[in-house]
Amino acid sequence: MSNNKVEFISVVVPVYNEEGCLEELIRRSLAALEKTERRYELILIDDGSRDRSPEIMTAASEANPDKVISCFLNRNYGQHSAIMAGFSLVRGDLIITIDADLQNPPEEFGRLVEAAEQGNDVVGTIRQNRKDSILRTLPSKVVNKAAQAATGVKMHDYGCMLRAYRRHVVEAMKQCHERSTFIPVLGNSFARNTCEIPVGHSERAAGESKYSFWKLINLQFNLLTCMTTFPLRILTYFGILSGLAGFLLSLYIIIRRFVMENGDAWGAFGVFTLFAVLFIFVGIQMFGIGLIGEYIGRIYTDVRARPAFFIDRVLGRKDQ
Repeated sequence: MSNNKVEFISVVVPVYNEEGCLEELIRRSLAALEKTERRYELILIDDGSRDRSPEIMTAASEANPDKVISCFLNRNYGQHSAIMAGFSLVRGDLIITIDADLQNPPEEFGRLVEAAEQGNDVVGTIRQNRKDSILRTLPSKVVNKAAQAATGVKMHDYGCMLRAYRRHVVEAMKQCHERSTFIPVLGNSFARNTCEIPVGHSERAAGESKYSFWKLINLQFNLLTCMTTFPLRILTYFGILSGLAGFLLSLYIIIRRFVMENGDAWGAFGVFTLFAVLFIFVGIQMFGIGLIGEYIGRIYTDVRARPAFFIDRVLGRKDQ
């Protein structure tokens, strides 16, 4: 038997106010897992939902003991922390993650298993014909480029949560204790072999996206700063360019003052020019202070070493 053979599949699904599509997700996921003809478990992580999602999860676990596992966090921690909570419960040798909104079809599970059995530690996916707005697709392109630079692994769609990880990759991720975690990038940093496969993409089955415009901006900024120090390097480049621009502007002002007639009167005797230069440098300084503060804040958060999540209870396990 090949060492790459998958015997047990664990599917981890973060759930936050998804009552409109959760029952269909469970039904389709179980059907897709049955078709793989392997042992499996579907782990649903309730991330502090305030709708009927916990009741639906409880009923599914009672109806499918040891196949549908329901994990309830004590409050909302965010998508990636919820997935890490699910990783703490998995028993499979291949772990698949998927969002609960059904934009990525569970029917793709079998193809992820096949790709993993070809010797890949991480199987990523590329969403075909994305149904998202430009407010979602444009930031995704930025994060994809940053993630490629940070990991050296040129995957094209880090934003798609439908992915598969070998057990040893998940075990390595569980040993990382930083609070700001971007799981696709973290997983790739421990993988020897990776690949990507195209998958379908649909409109949300029900409900609305949990990310507003400002939450998307905050998310993209968090992702960039949690996986690379490149923004700090950009700040250095800004400083160099600003210094060069200031020197050239000063040279231009001196030339105009002594060459042009009424040089002193030009630009209100230099007052407006002074203000323009001042505003440029103050803006760069404020940007730099804010960026450095963001990194210091992350250091402060990680040094406190508070748990990234707290599991309230787990239902559906026969051995619990």
